[in-house]
Amino acid sequence: MGSLKNKFVILFIFFLTGCSSIPSNTANSCSIFNERYLWYKYAKKTEQKWGTPIYIQLAIIKMESDFDWLAKPARQKIFKVIPYKRPSSSFGYSQAVKGTWEQYKKETGNKLATRARFKDSVDFIGWYTSKSETILKISKQDAFKQYLAYHEGWGNFKHYKKNKKVIGLAKKVEKQSNIYKKQLLSCSNSLNKNKYIIF
Repeated sequence: MGSLKNKFVILFIFFLTGCSSIPSNTANSCSIFNERYLWYKYAKKTEQKWGTPIYIQLAIIKMESDFDWLAKPARQKIFKVIPYKRPSSSFGYSQAVKGTWEQYKKETGNKLATRARFKDSVDFIGWYTSKSETILKISKQDAFKQYLAYHEGWGNFKHYKKNKKVIGLAKKVEKQSNIYKKQLLSCSNSLNKNKYIIF
C-alpha cells in the first residue's frame, strides 16, 4: 500500500512539474504555444475579454518572470552576504504583488485565482492593462507605456521619465512584443485550427 502511495505521489509531482515547467524557448511565441497549447487558449481568451494583445501579455510575462511560475524577487542581503527579506511580495508568472492581486480578485470575482497559474496570470494582465487604459489613457496596443504603468503602478506612472532603468526595461518589453507579434503571424492559423488537446 505504501509503495502504491509513493508511486502516486511521484506521478503527481511529475504531472505538476510537466504542466508548470518553463517552456524550452521563451523568446519564441510559437514555440511557447506549441509546447503549451492551453496557454494559447488562455491568452486568446484574455485578448477577447480585455482587448490586450497576446504578444503584449507574453512580453510582460517574459520580462517579469521569464515564464517561471514560482518566480520571486531575489532576497536583499545584509553586508552583501547574509540573506534578508525580499524587496516586494511579487510572485508567479505576472509578478503581481499581494495587494494588487487581491484587488484583481475582488473586482473580477475570480476568488480562486492564484499567481502560480498561467490562466489567472494572463487574465490579471488583461485586467491591469485595461485599467491602465481607463485611468491613464494608455492604448492596450502600446507595449512601452503599458509596461511602464505595470511596473511603476498607476500612481507613480507620471514620474517614469526620471527613472532611466525602468525606461530601459519598457523598451525591451516593446521590442520583445514586436518579435512575438511577428512570430504569431506565422503560426496563429495553425494554433487556431488545433482544437484538440493531446497529453
